[in-house]
Amino acid sequence: MLGERLAEVEERIARAAARAGRARSEITLIAVTKKFPADAIREAYGLGLRRFGENYVQEFEAKHPALADLRDAEFHLIGHLQSNKARPAAELFQVIQTVDSERLARRLDQTGKPMEVMIEVKLSEEQPKAGAALESLDALIAAIRDCAHLDLTGLMTMPPWSDDPEQTRPYFRRLAELARKHAMPKLSMGMSHDLEAAIEEGATHIRIGTALFGPRPKGS
Repeated sequence: MLGERLAEVEERIARAAARAGRARSEITLIAVTKKFPADAIREAYGLGLRRFGENYVQEFEAKHPALADLRDAEFHLIGHLQSNKARPAAELFQVIQTVDSERLARRLDQTGKPMEVMIEVKLSEEQPKAGAALESLDALIAAIRDCAHLDLTGLMTMPPWSDDPEQTRPYFRRLAELARKHAMPKLSMGMSHDLEAAIEEGATHIRIGTALFGPRPKGS
């Protein structure tokens, strides 16, 4: 079942990339495995997936021992990170996509672990509190670039939910404009329902959960 779903997602990615005149190799598929067990990650790994997204430090901390032998797997934190959990997050994840404050950046830098980070940008007042406000973005970028152990590579965003991908497209376009302005190569945007619009607007990383694994287990 997962193999069939992965083939369908790959076909969608390929079609969207072709429409945008982009190569498939420009787009990184991140399998979002929050609320799914370690066995689901191992199955996806067996099918060739290597990058996985998790939302919660504590949840992934419980799964991690069962995945320690997946040496070339790369784990991305894509959920909000509280600064007091910076150290365990640094130990568990290779990439933190949701840096949204100078305080959090400093806490991550103080762990001493070289780490790739992205800034989560809040592009709508309707969104939850997570994400850096546009007016603070320049200062946050400068602060992260001053951190010795952090490699700032891109921006990510979570637009307000809509079933219509055309409603989220303007947010993707705006994030791409910001990335170009600040000379950042990576854009993490787009999920199962709107990955095509995200790719057409320049996404380099798409975060796909439901289209691969189905609905999250009840109670999650």
